[in-house]
Amino acid sequence: MADAQRSEGVASRTLASLAATARERDGLSIGEVIDEMGPSGFGFVILLLAIPPLIPIPGPFGALFGTALAIISLQFVFGARSPWLPAMLRNRRLSGKVFESMERHAGPMVRQVEKLIRPQRMKALAGRFLPCLLGVPVFALAIVIALPIPFGNIAPAVAICVMAVGLIERDGLVILGGLALTAVAAVATVFLFRGAATLIAAA
Repeated sequence: MADAQRSEGVASRTLASLAATARERDGLSIGEVIDEMGPSGFGFVILLLAIPPLIPIPGPFGALFGTALAIISLQFVFGARSPWLPAMLRNRRLSGKVFESMERHAGPMVRQVEKLIRPQRMKALAGRFLPCLLGVPVFALAIVIALPIPFGNIAPAVAICVMAVGLIERDGLVILGGLALTAVAAVATVFLFRGAATLIAAA
């Protein structure tokens, strides 16, 4: 029982709670999702915006959520306390089924990361000013997510999710893991971009 409790952390519980709220309200807007987090902080916001580009649902989720992530990450670089989005993004409504799909597909990945969590590990890397610093790599990854690169969403979104869980749980080593995945995502993006360019040139 204790192991099960340790393997389910704050992030996965929040994700499940958000899916339940979306079912009750028959969907939520992006603005309502951010508002639901209240003072929870940067980690929750970027986690919940990075998950949709990971899941196989129709729609321009990469462009939509990549743009939202880019805007919010820049705000955190400059120390904003409350995330702001333009009305066209903030008012975009997502159905309850989308949130159920988010929890079903991303929940297991988040719980796997949480099994590695040791709160306050490498505490200096999880301090109060870290969100401002992480805003820069999150911004770069968000731009990649927003671009129409085939399969280009996955590696950047996974890297953001890992960093977000590390932030939420205050585990500096997991945050470092997310930064390492950022480098992997950069390499993968270069290969995918070159491959797409080659196909377009051949056509």
